[in-house]
Amino acid sequence: MELSEKMEKLPGRIFETIPGFEDHLKKELSEGFESFGPLFYSETKEKVFWHRNTWLSPVKIEFDSINEAARALRSLGRNWHPNLFTQYRRGSLIESKLPVLRIKKHSFPRIVPDVPMGAYTLLDANTLLASANCSSPFPGGIIDFEEDKEGPPSRAYLKLWEALTIARKWPLPGERCLDAGCSPGGWSWVLSNLGAEVIAVDRAPLEPKIAAMRGVNFLKHDAFTLSPNEIGRIDWLFCDVVCYPPRLLKWIEKWLESGLCSNFICSIKMQGGVDDSNIREADFDTPKLFAEIPGSTVLHLHHNKHELCWIKVS
Repeated sequence: MELSEKMEKLPGRIFETIPGFEDHLKKELSEGFESFGPLFYSETKEKVFWHRNTWLSPVKIEFDSINEAARALRSLGRNWHPNLFTQYRRGSLIESKLPVLRIKKHSFPRIVPDVPMGAYTLLDANTLLASANCSSPFPGGIIDFEEDKEGPPSRAYLKLWEALTIARKWPLPGERCLDAGCSPGGWSWVLSNLGAEVIAVDRAPLEPKIAAMRGVNFLKHDAFTLSPNEIGRIDWLFCDVVCYPPRLLKWIEKWLESGLCSNFICSIKMQGGVDDSNIREADFDTPKLFAEIPGSTVLHLHHNKHELCWIKVS
């Protein structure tokens, strides 16, 4: 039998689950999914957010030998990363027959090469699930940075590094940025280091060393009670405020209507515990409304916790 005859294209998508948030993905997919370890397969056409990576073009491959499995994967693409939940030894042997995928820590800022990243798993000793194209350019949807353990006041800066890396765009020197919910200053630290002018707004103060950084101007205020006209034209709006998602959407809609900002990165923070019974239905619905805004991306970042990220850049 020819190799191509052993491949079956699947009509749906495969979602890599986020440890601890499997119930959130189940809620999004309802009953229309099959689970294979940490992977959920679904033919849904709906937008789904609570996952770390999507296999966009999945195929099922039957094979007789390690070499045949590796040859099948190489025929589909070059870069492959395993997500194994069974057949670990056999999976490692297949990996050894593929081009070496060097996983390293990333510096910031940098443009990530637009190279397809594939993923595969083994269902049993002779059956592969694979996709040569995934939603994330990073293996398994995970990006690790060369961390700065001296400058930032918290690890929240990693979320912004990741969001800007995914957006493939960041503030340029002199651009005017609003950092809503800035305390203690992790995002303002990122923006100042990029050379941006930062209006940092929060009811809690910045750490003194962040407040003293070049271009950072702190305003003690509830950012949501400030109208766009009070702030004026800005190049970027960043928001990491802890609030109910519908309230964030209502505030963002004012900015979109004003036309005073083109680039947005916001955390959509879920209220309550990880158990979805503690989350209001509106909090689950609001990310869908964010995703409907033209030019928008909503996703769960590797460095997110119980929150999603909304990105809209011009």
